[in-house]
Amino acid sequence: MSTSYGMPTELPDSLDDSAVLAAQGCADFFQDAGSMARCRVDFDTSVGDETYTTLKSSTQFMQKFVTALCYEIIPGVKEMREKEMFALANAKIELKQLMEKEGMSSLENQEEEMSVGDDDEGAEKKATSNPRFNELKLIIQNGGREPNDSSTPLWTGPKARVYFPDEGSAALARRDWNPSAANPEDALVPPCVEFSSCGGVQLQDISNDELIFFFCPRASEAEFVEEVLSRSEDMLGDQLKLTVFVNPLLVDMGVTGFGMAGRMLRERLIDRLVQTYYLRTLPWGALTRLYPRQFTVWQEDENAQDGYRMIKSMDRLPSNPEVEDIYDIENGIANDPEKAKGFGFLDALGDFVNGMTKL
Repeated sequence: MSTSYGMPTELPDSLDDSAVLAAQGCADFFQDAGSMARCRVDFDTSVGDETYTTLKSSTQFMQKFVTALCYEIIPGVKEMREKEMFALANAKIELKQLMEKEGMSSLENQEEEMSVGDDDEGAEKKATSNPRFNELKLIIQNGGREPNDSSTPLWTGPKARVYFPDEGSAALARRDWNPSAANPEDALVPPCVEFSSCGGVQLQDISNDELIFFFCPRASEAEFVEEVLSRSEDMLGDQLKLTVFVNPLLVDMGVTGFGMAGRMLRERLIDRLVQTYYLRTLPWGALTRLYPRQFTVWQEDENAQDGYRMIKSMDRLPSNPEVEDIYDIENGIANDPEKAKGFGFLDALGDFVNGMTKL
């Protein structure tokens, strides 16, 4: 059990920091809740700017968040990356020593000079005749990753699956996120990550899935999301460690409505999701939460050490009007109703008169 319960949530230092914090919050929740846990992560730094869709504006965060959570949850992934980084560093050191032994300039010096002298050419021919020289260059070229036959899967362990709203988005992610890159530095996510879409015929093998993400699922995909989640939990059981909804928009007036259908969806699915990370920027500050800490409202303040000061901390997500009220009360624009108790009739009368004068 974490010792952070009831404490305020600090603001992240950067997008990368947000992704790592979100992963830590999800991992902590999994440790508390156990297998088949469900949670949600909301990340919105648009401040109301609708130039880009939620999916597009949060893609970079999602890439880094998926990577960080895979390192936390999927066994062997972090160790594989550390092994590659260690192999790359060792290969660079050994190659430098080999080149110095043969009287060659280092790779860095050759790049700076943009030319190779006769002595270096002779030394290079001598060095390249050494099989170890070419082995080391290949290790460096592959970023420390062992050369892999394209017919052999790069990763055969537990999987993390990301469900996109449609097949087009999933196909773009397969290409751009490139988890199976020959060089890990060219991959935006680890090799354990696979991609699926909400809708259509599902042909992927999900038998090794341990971690599921639903990335920006929309109200039109709500039925599919429920079906896939139920089928995955029934099939995988305790093997499925965690399901994370990232920026879900599963209730919409034009699709589910806010009546009975919307309420039932909330009861079955949405209300069960624990908010493990929340960050929303505001015109005057930000609202954030990292599980198991509290939701915390921050206001920009040039006199504060980090440029922000905390103005409210609470154990639930405040509504939009509540957030604005918190700002107004803090800045003397409105009265704090808690402090005004005992003068309710006079305050109500004053509010009525003020309202009438504005008509």
